[in-house]
Amino acid sequence: MQSIDAFPVFGPDSRPVDKVDLTNGVFSSSVNPSLVHRAVVMQRSSARQGTASTLGRGEVRGGGKKPWKQKHTGRARSGSSRSPIWRGGGTVFGPKPRSYSSTLPKKMYRAALRGALAAKAGDGLVVLGDLVLPELKTRELVKSLSNVGASGKVLLVIQEELADIFRIGKNVKNLKILHGKDLNVYDVLWCEKLVVTKAELERIQEIWV
Repeated sequence: MQSIDAFPVFGPDSRPVDKVDLTNGVFSSSVNPSLVHRAVVMQRSSARQGTASTLGRGEVRGGGKKPWKQKHTGRARSGSSRSPIWRGGGTVFGPKPRSYSSTLPKKMYRAALRGALAAKAGDGLVVLGDLVLPELKTRELVKSLSNVGASGKVLLVIQEELADIFRIGKNVKNLKILHGKDLNVYDVLWCEKLVVTKAELERIQEIWV
């Protein structure tokens, strides 16, 4: 586990060039597992489309005529061929379009995000002095991340002015790129490595304090 009072900052050559103190701020917050769980459930449920739909017996086409007379046939009474017990009939208690979205008080969500970031600071955070690539190529971005030990599921947090990094990182598997203001609990927990530029790290400390 990395000490947060002297956290290393890596340079373009993937060697430590500086240190930052994370003991005062977002990354030193306490972790509340139940609150973090509530935030993830809220975020994932709000992302559901809720467009699943089935037809009930009153919505299935046809079935207006009584299949056979009520009595003296030796068969069970039946009023419609669109009954749920018939093939082609309606669905009982099937899904209908609905909203799965839920909310969480802003202060609680921010506290959950600070807890998730603090957990990453203990294991999984990588700070870059600046993201400088020899060429604006996808392979150079992957190589740069690999050099600092960022493999597997990676969340890269960069400044807004580094728009070209978004472009070359779109087709990299298991790589998400965000700005500090767009951080969310689910993505922070999803990644195995949270890679942040030093400039954006300072902005995160200001935004989510």
